[in-house]
Parts: sequence; structure tokens; C-alpha cells
Amino acid sequence: MDGDNTARKATVEVDEVRLEAALGHKQELVRGFGLFSLTSLGIIIANSWAATGGTIVTALYNGGPMAVLYGLIVVSIFYAFISASLSELASAIPSAGGVYHWSSVVAGRYGRAVGFFTGYLNACAWLLSAASMSSILGNEAVAMYLLRHPDVEWQSWQPFIVFLIVLWMSCAIVCLGNRFLPLLNMIALVLSMGGLFITIVVLAAMPRGRYASNPQVWKTYYNETGGWSDGICFLSGLLNAAFAVGTPDCISHLSEEVPQPERKVPQGIMLQLLTAFLTTFVYLIALFYSINDIDRVFDSTIGYFPVAEIYLQATGSTAGAVGLIALLFLATFPTLIGTLTTGGRMWWSLARDNATPFAPFLSQIHPTLNSPVNATVTMAGIVSCLGCVYVGSTTAFQALISSFIVLSTLSYAGAIIPHVLSGRNSVLPGPFRMPSTLGFAVNVLSVVYIAVTVVFFCFPFVMPATVQNMNYTSVITVGLMAIVGVWWLIRGMRAYKGPTYSREAAERLASGQVSSLKEGE
Repeated sequence: MDGDNTARKATVEVDEVRLEAALGHKQELVRGFGLFSLTSLGIIIANSWAATGGTIVTALYNGGPMAVLYGLIVVSIFYAFISASLSELASAIPSAGGVYHWSSVVAGRYGRAVGFFTGYLNACAWLLSAASMSSILGNEAVAMYLLRHPDVEWQSWQPFIVFLIVLWMSCAIVCLGNRFLPLLNMIALVLSMGGLFITIVVLAAMPRGRYASNPQVWKTYYNETGGWSDGICFLSGLLNAAFAVGTPDCISHLSEEVPQPERKVPQGIMLQLLTAFLTTFVYLIALFYSINDIDRVFDSTIGYFPVAEIYLQATGSTAGAVGLIALLFLATFPTLIGTLTTGGRMWWSLARDNATPFAPFLSQIHPTLNSPVNATVTMAGIVSCLGCVYVGSTTAFQALISSFIVLSTLSYAGAIIPHVLSGRNSVLPGPFRMPSTLGFAVNVLSVVYIAVTVVFFCFPFVMPATVQNMNYTSVITVGLMAIVGVWWLIRGMRAYKGPTYSREAAERLASGQVSSLKEGE
């Protein structure tokens, strides 16, 4: 036992030395996550099967079940490339800043500017992710109510009320229960997988012969966009799959809270993607085979939540549908907690480098809660303001989702592109590194996928486009980056220095010279 404690202490010591000597930051957070709890957080933040159930509306109109299933396979392959690319950088630079820190280093002399904008792309993406998850929970709660009260008409303010309640409940849990988060993540993982198992069993057993046929699930293409070609329809519909598996950077923001992050974070990223794909694929197959009238799904009046109609068809009872949605709600709620955990640390990382307004305030770690409370609460406040948009536009929900995917993937490109342009030699590789030729090909394919999907995810959801149904993703993205550009001129060019990286210190650590670095020699 004493030997285990000594080894653990030595590991933590090396991690702290690496963080201070090579990456330029002092250890302020407690390294309380292990590989299982870290991976659990990644799986819970993605919570792919539950997220898919809550965001499937666009995908159903853009191709139907067939397009959703094949689209998930396509997107998962490309996100495997993105995950591998980010895992390399996470292994070399295990920092809570994630893509923000990596892009600042690999971009060389342009690192300050590239890192500044990449950091804000990623931080704003987490704001929109929290807003979209809160919206999903709001829609799920309202769907349960409408199923029990079919005479009540859906109104956009109804999910917004739930939006605020679940958001601030999650914020309180993240801030006040920081030391319990590893345990909560593991419990949430068990609940999520249990909910998935129960849902699949119910969807498989209860239709009693009223299943969709194989051609309806695997061969029939439904283009309900009102004018887009099947090709554009399919590419736009990839949004749902991207939302399900598109958070490969999430656990990198906890790199300063796990021992041996250069090994465990890449492992967690790849395990998260594998779990996300498998659980989502199995869930979708069970879901689509339980549809016996897809026209009713397209014409559903149960809010903005077609899965409620599918559950109703599968179970044949209102109580059964409400029960399955309740499982979906319980599985999704921890996702919001994880999103605020990750997003708060991302904003804290920016603040400690003086990149945000009120940086001294946002960069504080609470002395007893050991958590970036100020940054997390501020994030929840901004998300509350974003939620107000939902009341004014019925398509705002989809705009939040697509904006999150666009901003997050652009932030990944902000780290991957400079890495490729620098010949992949600007940092000392960590334990996880792909062979040079393979790594280059994987990086390039990641960037190509991002470039293509960013364009199509900005297309209008349906045609003809109107003020009410327009996809405002491009407006949101350009608007946010315009604001960041102004802030760069005001603060960034003068007061912002950005994160640092010492290759010499990294090389000495790799050769085992820990004591000399600790003593400052």
C-alpha cells in the first residue's frame, strides 16, 4: 500500500512539474479524476444515444431513418480522424485549455492571434452546447406534459421555463459538488447505460408485430426539406450525427485534474468516440424499427420532439411513451452537468491568460470548493441570455445545435491546420503519436471534413427559406467572431500574451530529469 501511495505521489509530482515548467501554469486544481471517471465524463457529455433522441428532428426531415443510420457511420469515421488528431496534441500538451493551448503553440509566431480566436471559438461552442442541452431537456419535459394533456397547445415559452430550471440546478451541482463529480460521472454512466438498455428492450418488445420493414429503415429515402436535392439534404442531415459524436475535446479540458494526462486523456478521447458510436447506432436501429407510421412522425404535434410520437407508436400507450421520455430526460440531465463542467474550465483557461473581460475575477479558483466557480456561474448567466432567443424563434433550437457543431469543429481546425503546416514538428510528441505519413493523412482528412460540413450545416433547414425558418448558424458564427475580433483589437493585441510551451522542459521531463526542473536549474 505504501508503495502504491509513493508511486501515485511521484506521478502527481511529475504532472505538476510538467504543467509549470513546460506549459507555464501552476497546479491549482485537484487531480481527482481517474481513467474510468474521466472517460465516464466524456461519455456523459456526449451521451450520444440520448442526445440523438433529443435532436433527431432535422435528420428525419433530411433523409429519414436510412440517412440517419448511414450518416452516423460516415460522421463517426471522420470524427475518428479528428479524435486521433486531437489525441496527439493532448498527449503532447496536456493542458486544460485544450485546442486553445495547442493552437497557440503549434501556430508558431502567429500563435497569439490563432490561439485567441481558436480559444473563443471553442469557449463559445460550449456556451451553445449548454444552451442546446438545456433546450433538449426543456422539450423533453414539455413533451411529457403534452402527452398527458393533448388539449394543451405547445408554446415556445414552455420549454424555456424548464431550460432555466435545469440550467441553474446543473450549475449549482458543478460549483458546490466539485469533489463529488468523479463519483457522479460514474453513477451517471451507469444510469445512462441502464436507461439505454431498458429503452431498447421496450422498443424491441412492445410494438408486437407493428415494426417498420427493412426497406423502410435501410433503403427508403425521405426528403422533406421542400426543395433541396437529395445530396444537399443528406449532407445537411449529418448535423444530428455530428451532435451525437462531436465532442472529442471535452475531457481534454480536465487534463489538469487527472494523473498522467498525456496517456489517459488520449485513451479517454478514443474510448468516448467508440462508446458514442456503438450506443447511438444500436439505439437508432431499435428506434426506427418501432415506427409503424412515419407520416405521423413528420406531422407530429407534440412540440418540437418527434421521438415522443415514435415512443407513442412503439408502446401504444401514453404512459409508456412518457416513461421512455423520462428515461431520456434522466440520461440527458448529467450531460448538461458535464457540459458546464467542461465549459467553465475552458472559460477559466482563457481568463488565466488574460484573454477575457474581467479576467482577474473569472480566473479565480474557489479556495474551498476547488472549482472555477466564477467562470462557471458566468457561463450559466450567458447561456440564460441565449435561451431567450428560443422564445422568439421556433428554429432557434436547431440553430443552437448547428452553431455549436460549426464553432467546435472550426476550433479543432484552428489546432490541426497549424499542426500540419508546421510539419507536425512544433511540439515534442507525447506517448500517443501516429506515424508521420499516417498522421499527416488523418490530419488532412479531418480538415477536409470540417471544411465541407461547416458549409452545409449553415444551409437553411427547409425551402423556401423565410425569416421564421431560416438557419441562423452563419449569422451567429460571424457575429460572435466579429465581437471577438473587436475584443482582440481592444485587449488582445496589447494585454494578451497567451499560453506558453517550453520544448526544452518537455524534453528534460521525457528523459526523466524531474528534480532539476523542480529546483529550477
